[in-house]
Amino acid sequence: MKVRNQKYLNAFGKHLAQLLEQKGKTPEEVAAHANIETKQVYRVLNGEHSATISITYAIAKGLGVHHMKLFEFDFKD
Repeated sequence: MKVRNQKYLNAFGKHLAQLLEQKGKTPEEVAAHANIETKQVYRVLNGEHSATISITYAIAKGLGVHHMKLFEFDFKD
């Protein structure tokens, strides 16, 4: 069974976009520092991808933030 909450994915992507802006980084820079493909960052930003724990950890590393910072946003289902 595949469970996907599109509203949550969109909210996560929006939060990631805010973090990118706060850090003054582009998706390309984050991907390069995280050693992942740029398209993976864009897919998360656009709510097109339910990122794995490994990808969220890599994105956090690329942003220079603690991995839990990615999940610190308000979401009401």
